[in-house]
Amino acid sequence: MNFDLHLNGLRAVVTGGTLGLGAAVVKTLAEAGARVATSARTVPTQPVEGVTYVAADLSTAEGTSHLARSILQDWGGVDILINVLGGSKTPGGGFAAISDAHWFAELDLNLMPAVRLDRALLPTMLAQGSGVIIHVSSIQRVLPIPESTTAYAAAKGALTTYSKSLAREVTPKGVRVLSVAPGWIETEASVAFVERMAADAGTNYEGGKRIVMDWLGGIPVGRPAKTQEVADLIAFLASPRSASITGAEYRIDGGTVPTL
Repeated sequence: MNFDLHLNGLRAVVTGGTLGLGAAVVKTLAEAGARVATSARTVPTQPVEGVTYVAADLSTAEGTSHLARSILQDWGGVDILINVLGGSKTPGGGFAAISDAHWFAELDLNLMPAVRLDRALLPTMLAQGSGVIIHVSSIQRVLPIPESTTAYAAAKGALTTYSKSLAREVTPKGVRVLSVAPGWIETEASVAFVERMAADAGTNYEGGKRIVMDWLGGIPVGRPAKTQEVADLIAFLASPRSASITGAEYRIDGGTVPTL
């Protein structure tokens, strides 16, 4: 018996939907029957059938406005908005290596796209009295790595706090807001990162994975999460099946964070 998420026909916008977790979320929602649109700086050469792709750089206000205008023109509004876009390009070296430019870049990638897109598309949800917004945060907000993720972790912490405040504001008006905090996910980018770490340490890929897990203080399940595992959680939270869930953050990290 299939577990129907009741997503058929719902309009869903996913940011960063061509690689990694974003691509898995796009595919999962589309397979569940949702109408899906997603953004990326470059439209993929092998798009998912039936998915609308909008070329836009969401780290800029102009790119976010372009995506929002495209969605409103084509659909008139949205039912589900999932902000997956994020990442970190700040170099290692601790606090002293993080310039003002690095700080602003992390905020522009990990916080402001969600803030701007919510501001543009949330009014249509409020007008119809229903909708779901999900922000993808990170366990780094409570478990930062001082050597390399301070600015990224701070930006994700801001995203989680913003999500909570937004939920308190709009849930009484019919719109649910949640955040999802993954731990280490085995995406294309993380595989490349581990391979570089392994090469620098003179070990293989499995050895590189152990290095990263040691940095995190260990992962009790013994491995990073698969993108599909996180996408399945997000799809459930976005669905009417979780209609009573709002204002919460859901951690999916294999037990990495040792506290409740």
